[in-house]
Amino acid sequence: MTNKDYAALRQEYMGHDLDEGMVLPNPIAQLGQWVDEAMKAGSPEPNAMTLSTVNKLGQPSGRVVLLKNLRPEGLVFYTNYESRKGEEMLVNPLVSLNFLWLDLARQVRIEGIAHKLKTEESEQYFQSRPKESQIGAWASAQSQTIPSRVILEKRFRELAEKYQDFDALPLPPFWGGVLVEPSLIEFWQGRESRLHDRIQYRKVDQDWIVERLQP
Repeated sequence: MTNKDYAALRQEYMGHDLDEGMVLPNPIAQLGQWVDEAMKAGSPEPNAMTLSTVNKLGQPSGRVVLLKNLRPEGLVFYTNYESRKGEEMLVNPLVSLNFLWLDLARQVRIEGIAHKLKTEESEQYFQSRPKESQIGAWASAQSQTIPSRVILEKRFRELAEKYQDFDALPLPPFWGGVLVEPSLIEFWQGRESRLHDRIQYRKVDQDWIVERLQP
């Protein structure tokens, strides 16, 4: 495909609309409603969201993580704290998240601050995961270079053998949950003629201000 072919790509968004009178007063509740609707619509990986972080040089980086919980104060996902994203959040806890459901012509953009969850909560979730996933978390020094996949698989087998008689592994000290407390959440609904609907919630003190943005 040439650059000319890219420029010719067009998708007309129709089927849904969004206005201030339709949304819930609280954006976390509104987000939960949209995630639920994406699940019911059969959207692939409806809880997938792009997490963007910034390092000490100001270089942003993004990757997809999975939403694991919505609570009144924010969004929860789990990760290796010693990964690139973990280290960058330690240096600069200001992050952004983005959900995209192409089949519904919807996306949600979030800005907020990242906090570590308490160890007890991370441990409870970690030990509820499939045992193979627990072993994988221990085996991988996430984001670090490795000469060969063979080494990674060898670590996995050694850990599987070590913990073969255990129902669950202990929580790694470098692994746990992150709560993103939002300060801004924008809901985007694709519309015809590129006149998209954009409803933004902006937190002022403890209140959420609802605003319409031009597309």
